[in-house]
This record gives sequence, structure tokens and C-alpha cells, in this order.
Amino acid sequence: MALEQEIKLAFGSVEAARQAVIAAGGRLDVSRRLIEDRLFDTPEERLRSAGCAFRIRRDGPNTLVTFKGPAEPSAVKSREEIETSIGGAEAIEALFARLGLQQWFRGQKYREEYRLAGAVVTVDETPIGIYVEIEADEPTIHRVAALLGRSRQDYRLESYPRLFFEWCAARGFSSSEMTFDHA
Repeated sequence: MALEQEIKLAFGSVEAARQAVIAAGGRLDVSRRLIEDRLFDTPEERLRSAGCAFRIRRDGPNTLVTFKGPAEPSAVKSREEIETSIGGAEAIEALFARLGLQQWFRGQKYREEYRLAGAVVTVDETPIGIYVEIEADEPTIHRVAALLGRSRQDYRLESYPRLFFEWCAARGFSSSEMTFDHA
């Protein structure tokens, strides 16, 4: 079990985000690839109502299963995270279904990962915009955000599903599919 601490910063374009990270000293660690996340919950939404998330992530040939606990009060998004890799997404999705869990959200993003000043910094191209995500301990997050020319007023602590639902509401529709062919 680990404590995940992160923020998101919105950027106007993938080029601007990438240039900011590289200019600050970021070194590419993992090349751009498509990631697909599927979030699951009980029919009664027990996990979401408790502020938790249960996710299957397809990241190229890798599949990860992640539990995220409720957010703790902080200037950055802080929450328990338990994650493990598994053999195949289809088998675990079938297992979840047998346990009564239902998919309630599917999201895609193109992601590239950088290392910068002790943080993992990602450039995420999503159907709703471009975000740089900084994951590290809180002091490192603040330091890296400053290297990117950003301050605490720029921090976004929302999850991608929440950002997507807000984006949909602003446009007068609803969807549970934040995918490049639906947005």
C-alpha cells in the first residue's frame, strides 16, 4: 500500500506541455502510448459514494488493477493506492462481473512519462484537453510545478472522470465514455 500524491496542470496544447517539461529539465522515461482505464463499482455505487475507485488499466501489453482510497485533506491530491499487474484484462473484467461489479466509466488518454527533479511527470492528451500530471511527495510537487511556471492556483485535484463529467455538463450532454471516438 502506498500514498499517491499528485496534481494536474492544464495546458493549451501537447506541444506547450511537452516543451514546458523539457525546458524544466524533464527527461523522457516512457514514450507516448494509448492508455485505457475502466472504472468499476457496485450497483449501489458503494465505492464512489465513499470517494474510492477500482480500476482496470490497459497500458499497451500491461494490465494493472488499482484501488484508490478516499482523498485526504491536502494542497495536493493525496490518497491510498494499491496497485498490481495481472495477466489479462478480459479475465479480470469477467471476474469483476461475477463479483457484481459494473463498469461505470471508460476513459482513454495518450500518455508519455518524464522524470523531473524526483517526480514522475506525465503529459496526458485526453479527449477533453491536455494535462501535465505531477506525482511525487507534496514538497516535490510544489517544486516541480514552480519549475513548470505554475503555482497552487493552477492545481487541478479532480480525477479524469470528474473533469470529463464537468466538461460534458458544460456542453449539455452526458456520457460515461471519455474516448477519442466519443468526445
